[in-house]
Amino acid sequence: MGPLCLLWLLLTLRVLQAQTPNSLPKPPYMQSFQMDQFQGEWFVLGLAGNTFRKEHRALLKPFTTTFEVNKDGHVLMSSAMMRAQRCDTWSYILVPGTQPGQFTVDRNRASGVDRGEIQVVNTDYTSFALLLAHRWAGSQAIISTSLLGRSWVLPPGTLGKFICLGRMQGFSEDNVVFPDVTGQVTC
Repeated sequence: MGPLCLLWLLLTLRVLQAQTPNSLPKPPYMQSFQMDQFQGEWFVLGLAGNTFRKEHRALLKPFTTTFEVNKDGHVLMSSAMMRAQRCDTWSYILVPGTQPGQFTVDRNRASGVDRGEIQVVNTDYTSFALLLAHRWAGSQAIISTSLLGRSWVLPPGTLGKFICLGRMQGFSEDNVVFPDVTGQVTC
């Protein structure tokens, strides 16, 4: 674990002593986030969340997520995953927030999710990105992190950054899932 991750973890643990699970600290915002460089297709290489368990690992198939700025300045986030013999797709509109790389998720009320936020925590735009998502379904907070890649190969240290971000959110290794890419294709 690197010194920055260790520092974040120690600070987080001190803050957590006085907080509930619904009010976990968020990492700092990227001050120089550039949506025009971020948009495009990404492979989802790893997920971690407070609702994931070991038994969910077999359910995650390789999938892609595409970010595209529309004419309103909002971002269409579209995902596609092969399940059995069909391609499942889903999408959300992301409304830029007050901080760089922060978005409010414009969800359909029928989805059962009241509101959501997504934050791009770190990216180099060409090979990896780390996202943090907070959603609320009623009074339940659903927190997740995503490891994205432009390809299936990541720069050294990226996996450690993903694990560190998950630990900041209170996740254990049981809360981390990686897609099984053996013989799988994306839509």
